Amino acid sequence: MPRARGLLILTGLLILVSPVPSRAEVNSFSKGLVVSVSEKASQAGLEILKQGGNAVDAAIATAFALAVTHPAAGNIGGGGFMVVHPGGANLPTVFEYREAAPLKAHRTVYSPDDGMYSHKVPGVPGTVRGMGLAHQRFGTLPWKDLLQPAIRLAGQGFPVSKELASSLNGLLATSKDFLELQKVFAPPNRNGKWKAGDLLRQNDLARTLERIAQHGPEEFYTGETARLIEQEMIRGKGLISREDLANYQAHERKPIAIPYRGHVVYAPPLPSSGGHTLGLMLNILDGADLKKHGRWSHQTKHLLLETMRRAFLERARHLGDQGFTDIPHFLLEKTFAKSLHASIDDDKATPSKSLAPEIPISPESDNTTHFSVADAKGMAVSNTYTLERSYGSKVVVTGAGFLLNNEMLDFNWFPGTTTNSGRIGSEANTIAPRKKMLSSMTPVIVTKNGQAFLVTGSPGGRTIINTVLQVVINVIDFDMTIQQAVDSPRLHHQWLPDKSKFEDMKGKAYQESLKKLQSMGHEMSGGPQGDAHSILIDPSTRKLIPGLDQRIEGGLAGY
Repeated sequence: MPRARGLLILTGLLILVSPVPSRAEVNSFSKGLVVSVSEKASQAGLEILKQGGNAVDAAIATAFALAVTHPAAGNIGGGGFMVVHPGGANLPTVFEYREAAPLKAHRTVYSPDDGMYSHKVPGVPGTVRGMGLAHQRFGTLPWKDLLQPAIRLAGQGFPVSKELASSLNGLLATSKDFLELQKVFAPPNRNGKWKAGDLLRQNDLARTLERIAQHGPEEFYTGETARLIEQEMIRGKGLISREDLANYQAHERKPIAIPYRGHVVYAPPLPSSGGHTLGLMLNILDGADLKKHGRWSHQTKHLLLETMRRAFLERARHLGDQGFTDIPHFLLEKTFAKSLHASIDDDKATPSKSLAPEIPISPESDNTTHFSVADAKGMAVSNTYTLERSYGSKVVVTGAGFLLNNEMLDFNWFPGTTTNSGRIGSEANTIAPRKKMLSSMTPVIVTKNGQAFLVTGSPGGRTIINTVLQVVINVIDFDMTIQQAVDSPRLHHQWLPDKSKFEDMKGKAYQESLKKLQSMGHEMSGGPQGDAHSILIDPSTRKLIPGLDQRIEGGLAGY
């Protein structure tokens, strides 16, 4: 895995840390902390904290900055979920700004010939309205001030990292038909390639952000930016109309609250499947003694994989936009979790198809991004948002400089068609106008004695929920530091395809347990999973302790 570069800002001093140290070595912070995949974006959030903004103000600044510095997933043309703990005795809340199906979309709007990169696949973007709703509810600094760091980054440019240079080169090489994308992300040397240190300027995006800063979030949906989106859709025969943009709504929602071993885990409700699926898994595990065999034993791995298998089956069966689908209440009931726990064979893997012979699933991309923010007054923010695939639909809005998502891929395109490879055709997530597609994004805030204790989340498609599960149990059940919890190798199973994954398949410490898992019937494979930039708030000192993920790159900024 590539090493991350941690950025610590301490009373004006800049300290570069590589690789990320363990919690025993890292500094903690008392006034504010931002942890994200991008150093520049984390700095943007810190800048707002130092101006007197709170964690929500800083999160908004970080989100807009990521749209500039992490264009593969950071965005204004996508959507996501934000969990906020206001601090004090206040309960957490969720801002849901998931993309929505356009009015022209319908149950069978797509054919097998439709690809994943085109004007036809973007959902109506929600990010800007979501940030606006969060600001309206909790913001303290003026809206326009929160966008200034992103405007500077876009207009003045910033030096790209080695990882971003490689990503842009790969994008340009595989996107020859997307002329506006080729123009916006062209390397400084038109005959060459991006290399670390090259300056990426995005002038059209800077102008778009300036309009949104000056005129407010509504500019994106009813102003000049909306006009440019409409023109782009007409030009490419897309589905989104000006009416879709004007009518889009972000919502403040009550989170799913999951009691777990003296803590409460707060996660987003539908259309995020994360709250229900994570809640079901934690309820199954709550009846088990996870410490009995140790974190890395084959027994513990087996229990986790079988728990994931069952929870993801129920996800496929039942979950969709709650405004269009009746969701069974029993999914979060302890008695149901107990029955699923009882169905786990301690000695062998359960074939996935045997659990659901009646089901004759749509794939999700892992190109999302998560960041965590906490301030000195006890407010914490956990935010995950996405364009779906890396760089979304690859459609850049001409003259506006930003990418549109390809989030319509997250609906079930072909009702009734479920395949062993992972496409699910269940009814709950079929397409309908204004319906919001099912998501696996799972930003969470864990509380202890009512106060924010752990802030975490991750990208990774369906692996997101399992990544978050393991960060949570690593801290609560296995007493890991937050950095250890983030660094530890992760497991994944999602019902179909019937395959078990473990990140560190070659690690010497895990070989015996992996062999036993294979002998029990688990088909094992490897590969990186997630990017869980997290924060732990020490219950006794209220110090803010970062958990910076090393799987891609990243930066933390605190003081």
